[in-house]
Amino acid sequence: MFVRTAGERDLAAVRTLLVETWHATYDAIYGAAKVTEITDEWHSIASLRSRLTRPNSEFLVADDGKRIGGMAFAAATADAKVILLNQLYVHPDCQRRGIGQSLLDEIEDSFPEAQVLRVEVEEANSGAIAFYRSKGFLPVGAAAESRDSSRPTMLSFEKPLG
Repeated sequence: MFVRTAGERDLAAVRTLLVETWHATYDAIYGAAKVTEITDEWHSIASLRSRLTRPNSEFLVADDGKRIGGMAFAAATADAKVILLNQLYVHPDCQRRGIGQSLLDEIEDSFPEAQVLRVEVEEANSGAIAFYRSKGFLPVGAAAESRDSSRPTMLSFEKPLG
């Protein structure tokens, strides 16, 4: 698969990838109904479309010409030297083939002035935690917004760049 910038024509396929990946990852944790509720809100076409034109961001897909096997979205924070990796998902059928690494490499290359790449991962998502740790991300604590006890605990990881 090759990595490229996402476009309007990719949004339906990206939504499908996100819905399927979220169900595979989180159904056992939250139940299918809750995952459907979350993906309907967070991964709607309108929500994805808004990312296409967000300033100081990069929206990528991994594409083999037949399907979208992965996606990533990252944006600069208020401090342009810190980039937040908001999403990096690889379809379960496509995992362990280097797609996540390719998406991560392209995100890093997209922000040449950045010094830190930050990601927040749900504490229960051990597969994602293992992936990020294997790519040089180090834990920096619980994310600030996870202090709400009704929400899952989000862990924050950072990778120095440059």
